[in-house]
Order: sequence, then structure tokens, then C-alpha cells
Amino acid sequence: MKGRSEQQIHILEGTIRVFNKKGMKFTMDDLAKELGMSKKTIYVSYKDKQGLFFDMVDYLFDNISEKKREVVTDGDLTTVEKIRRILGVMPESYSEIDFRQLYMLKDKYPVLYSQVEKRLETGWEETIALIEQGKKEGVIRDVPIFLVKTMLEASLEQFFARDILVTNKISYNDALEAVVDILVDGIAVKQPQKAVTKKK
Repeated sequence: MKGRSEQQIHILEGTIRVFNKKGMKFTMDDLAKELGMSKKTIYVSYKDKQGLFFDMVDYLFDNISEKKREVVTDGDLTTVEKIRRILGVMPESYSEIDFRQLYMLKDKYPVLYSQVEKRLETGWEETIALIEQGKKEGVIRDVPIFLVKTMLEASLEQFFARDILVTNKISYNDALEAVVDILVDGIAVKQPQKAVTKKK
């Protein structure tokens, strides 16, 4: 994970909390109050709000990448379970974050939105390796991996580009879980197989 000072991590964690309370509209005064420190101290680590946002995006994705590594190395999970978890991975500490507010990024913070897009499109190595492993084990169909990647990326980008989560009154976590379920299980109801009776 990118090297950050304890002070920077403290500020980033506070930024996440304030973002969850006030969305993208929070001020540096709000952050200073949340952290119990002066704005001057914050500006020592981050010269402006945009720089803080940029590092917050990287910090979130860095923590997600760390969680992915934990999933990959978990010996108690099957390959399919690992794939399901790694596609929808989200550190427990972020479970309360209202990511629905990020739809404002595209119009109001286009440069920051580009950073989110870039991070969504990278870091797929572990997932691709797991899908390939699942194919070899015969537990994953021979599907084009680029389509799986494209479908998930497109869903997440829509979450961040439009207000569809807010409009449909669904949390980011619940929407992500539903997308992963559809990707892994499909949309058809699995019918129980009829027992085959042998003719006498």
C-alpha cells in the first residue's frame, strides 16, 4: 500500500467520515471540526481539497486491493467463493459509507472521476487468475474474461456517473452484491433436477 504518514491516514479516515455525513459538499472547516485539528495542520499534509479527494480515492482503492489479497490467500474458501468475494470486496470499515453520493463526481469533479475510472479498470490480476483457475477446476464456464471485467466495470461506472442508486433507493453495497450475484449465478432460477427413474 502507498506509503502514508499516520497524520495523513488520520486525515483520510476523518475525510471518509465527513463525506459519509455531508457528501461531496463538505468543507475543510467540517473536516477540521471532525478531526479536532486546525485547517492549517490539514494543509500541511494536503494543500487543497482536490488533492485530499485524490488521495482519498487512492486510499479507498488501496484498502480494497489489500482486502482482495486476503480473499485470495484464504484457504477456507473455494475458488467460486473467492471469485464472488473478490468481485464484491469491500472492507468492513467502509460498510457504512454512502457511496451513492459519488454520482456527483462526473459533472462536478471530472478529473477526480477519471481517477476513479482508472482505478476501476486496473488491479484485475487476482480476479482473472481466479477465474482461470475456476475454469481449470471445471467450476467456472469457459466465458470470455474480458466480458466479465467489462460488465462489472460498466455497472460500477454507472453507479458513480448517475444517480440510479439514489433514485432506486438501494445502497452501494447492496447494488454491488446484486451485480456480483448476477455475474456469478446468472438471472435464471435454478430448477431442481428431476430424479431419473430406471426402467425395469
